[in-house]
Amino acid sequence: MTHPAARDDAGGPGRRGHRRSRARSFLTGLVAVVVTLGLLVTVYGVAVEPRFVLDEERIQARIPGLGPDWDGAEVMVFSDLQVGMWWDNTGMVERVVERTVAAEPDAVLLPGDFLYQSESSIQEKVRDVTRLLEPLTETDIPVYAIMGNHDYAVGAVDELTTALEDRGIEVLANEATSVPAPGAGPGPGLFVVGVGPSSVGEADPSAALDDVPDAAPRLVMMHNPTTFQELPADAAPMSVAGHTHCGQIALPLLSQWSYLGLTEEEELVADGFAPEGYGAEGNDMFVTCGIGFSLLPVRINAPPQLLTIELQPA
Repeated sequence: MTHPAARDDAGGPGRRGHRRSRARSFLTGLVAVVVTLGLLVTVYGVAVEPRFVLDEERIQARIPGLGPDWDGAEVMVFSDLQVGMWWDNTGMVERVVERTVAAEPDAVLLPGDFLYQSESSIQEKVRDVTRLLEPLTETDIPVYAIMGNHDYAVGAVDELTTALEDRGIEVLANEATSVPAPGAGPGPGLFVVGVGPSSVGEADPSAALDDVPDAAPRLVMMHNPTTFQELPADAAPMSVAGHTHCGQIALPLLSQWSYLGLTEEEELVADGFAPEGYGAEGNDMFVTCGIGFSLLPVRINAPPQLLTIELQPA
């Protein structure tokens, strides 16, 4: 007859071994699920969202002093092409340009970062940019641009400016210009103010605003959103910026990491409208997500964006 204690001693290790086996199976399955989800998210972020998902955002802007010729006019904005980034997003750039041309807006704004960096020559990449924009520059739509920090970093500002202006795009470097009224109407003009990138020390909003008559209707275009806080009260009833890519990997529970450290370095609006109290009174800003990439060719919860601004008198 077997003693009860002997049965416990014999059966105990077996039960413990069975529990360990089940735990290992559970952990193995959990790891497999996490790895599979990670691969699916990576494939989506690299091959799906940036290449096929286009956020066509539409907003309204009330502009003091806006003439009747501009009431209901549409201005379209897209930024951060980042041509030259490894596996760059030129297919989406082509799609955005096609959509813009088809929409026949009254003006187009391009807030910088046409280039990224490349082992190829600057001249070759500048030609790539002008080729991508060619369907737009072949129209009669007024187009205005500023340079971004990457355009300065790769030393392409002079080549880009010449190439774009040769094709009818007016490049603004801390200056403003008057936009022809839709239909060549005689009403008050609309000024576009272009401010350089602050992240490379090229922003001078005061100089840019000096070109605008007092109380004249205006749109302000800047590359870095942080420039917005330097604008005096009532100087920018509507302004647009790029640069942030809306975080590029915008995971809600990891916002500090997903915004690529920007929110840790400076008080920053990374996407959409600036919150109330950010910037001087009477000013408003929208930060667009852009099209291209920085560091990695991936976008998650931050798809490429084409922005349409419908103008209304205040």
